[in-house]
Amino acid sequence: MATTPVPATTETGPPPARSVLRDTAFLRLWAGTTASGLATWALPFVLGLAVLHRELGAAGLGLVLAARTAGFLAAVAVGGVLADRHSRRAVVLWSALAAAASAPLLALGLGRSLLVMTLAAALAGAGQGACRPAFQALTAEVVAADHRQQANAAMTMAVRTSTLAGPTLTALLAAFVDVGTLLLGIGLLWLVAALLPGRGARAAGSVAGSTAPAPRASLRAEFVDGIREARRHPWFLAGLCALTAVIALGYSATGVALPLISRDRYGTGWVMAAAMTAYTVGALGGALVTARRRPRSQGWSAFAGLALYGFAPLSLMLPVHPAVVIAAYVVAGVGIELFNVPWFTATQREVAPDKLARVSSLDFLLSYGLAPVGLALIAPAIGAFGVTPVLAVCAAACFLVPAAAALAPTARHFGRPPGPRAH
Repeated sequence: MATTPVPATTETGPPPARSVLRDTAFLRLWAGTTASGLATWALPFVLGLAVLHRELGAAGLGLVLAARTAGFLAAVAVGGVLADRHSRRAVVLWSALAAAASAPLLALGLGRSLLVMTLAAALAGAGQGACRPAFQALTAEVVAADHRQQANAAMTMAVRTSTLAGPTLTALLAAFVDVGTLLLGIGLLWLVAALLPGRGARAAGSVAGSTAPAPRASLRAEFVDGIREARRHPWFLAGLCALTAVIALGYSATGVALPLISRDRYGTGWVMAAAMTAYTVGALGGALVTARRRPRSQGWSAFAGLALYGFAPLSLMLPVHPAVVIAAYVVAGVGIELFNVPWFTATQREVAPDKLARVSSLDFLLSYGLAPVGLALIAPAIGAFGVTPVLAVCAAACFLVPAAAALAPTARHFGRPPGPRAH
């Protein structure tokens, strides 16, 4: 899901003594990233309110959300290339401004023109997709290498907190303002994301001192170059395969099955709500742990955490007490951040700085891009084979694919092992 610089051995000078949470540059970046994450999460929820208020039909909601996903997928790869080619701060600025511009267009089309809303949603998705790899690369420019794991943990905690508190806050606001005003509020969040982060410390040596810079390759050629960089890191390819499998199969299966089981087995919707809340609480706990935890075999620990998501579909297979389902979702939430935070940190450490945004875009492109495919296939599979066999296959994939990925070369440490190497 849910990625710069050369290894720490090339850093000069002692690492900063103070916590990253007291660094103004990081706090500005953190606030901007949090605003973008909250805006990204809020849009489907606010559009769902529009359906409840009969300002948008269910089919229209599906079309608008599909357009946003299409915009995201179309822009994420281009955004990665542009963030490596130009200033990452500038890419964040213009992509977030594009997403901000989509908000008044969505409000304008609400209840009037589905075409306008669809085009605006595609623009919102494009802004979101273009800024994600730029934000990941900018984190590595702003934060010193020794503090990046703490910084990535702080980023993910902000996202999880927004997910936990967001529905309540939005529901409260909806009691006082209409859906159009809420959409404009999303635009304001994107403005914060655009304007608040500062410039990173990317060295200008690659462009300075050259009176006749070499001509740029095409966007396609530079993206392919990013794929080549990703292929240089077996641990990254293995981790991306494992993450994509868990999202496309595990997330998709539980996303479809949890509402059905909550209704049919337990006869209430509160099990679904409690499980989703438990997952977010667990993820917050996992992020807190990874902010300080430095296991010797970081990669193996991360893959073990990712495999913990398998307990979520496993708990839905069996006629267990609802508390068991809720506990399984807590464990899954903890595990996903035991993977995410070291994964982002290792990518920032191991990938060549001038290719980091492109490699990060590949991460988002596959993990996010295949999720809709999984959702599209899981529902028919449940209809054809039943919910239990489908959940069994998806749970097995969640356990086995990360275990297989952990066997890849360099997977144990997410890169070269720390410390001096024997010759």
